[in-house]
Amino acid sequence: MGARLTRAIRNFNLENRVHVEIGKQKPSSAPRHPGSQALIQQQLSDLPEARDVHNKNEELVSLLKDVYVDSKDIPAKRLITAETSKQLQEHRLLNSTMSYDLFNITKVPKGKLSIPEALVILNNHKLQPQVWTVDKIAEDYSLDVKDVKGLLEFFKPFEIKVLPPKHDDKERLIAS
Repeated sequence: MGARLTRAIRNFNLENRVHVEIGKQKPSSAPRHPGSQALIQQQLSDLPEARDVHNKNEELVSLLKDVYVDSKDIPAKRLITAETSKQLQEHRLLNSTMSYDLFNITKVPKGKLSIPEALVILNNHKLQPQVWTVDKIAEDYSLDVKDVKGLLEFFKPFEIKVLPPKHDDKERLIAS
């Protein structure tokens, strides 16, 4: 209820108030200080080009009339081909014999890896680095050599180390 009342008061006689505001004279610039008048005259006498700034230059106006700008939209065919090219990206078949039903993986673009494939690559390289070299992995999975080097350098599969307990002469507490 309050919003309706404030909106009605705010919009009351709005058009008339707008016409009054538009009809008001624009404020004029502040008068210049009499002490600065001599400096302004000195600048204008030193630089005669400063007076020409406010004058209309007919040559420039005629050159401006000769300028014609024509804007065109991108043809619809180019937009369609750009969108379809993203969809028609080349895909490769999955190399691994793993079942990917759990991961819902249907397509893998060339130059990309799925998470299970990355884990298989890391494990194979860790177990047999002479067989699974950088070049062989890049060729088998359609990857860049520098990407494979980065993968093998910065990502390591999990390692579990079981440390044997230290044998101390101290008595051990046994749960009873």
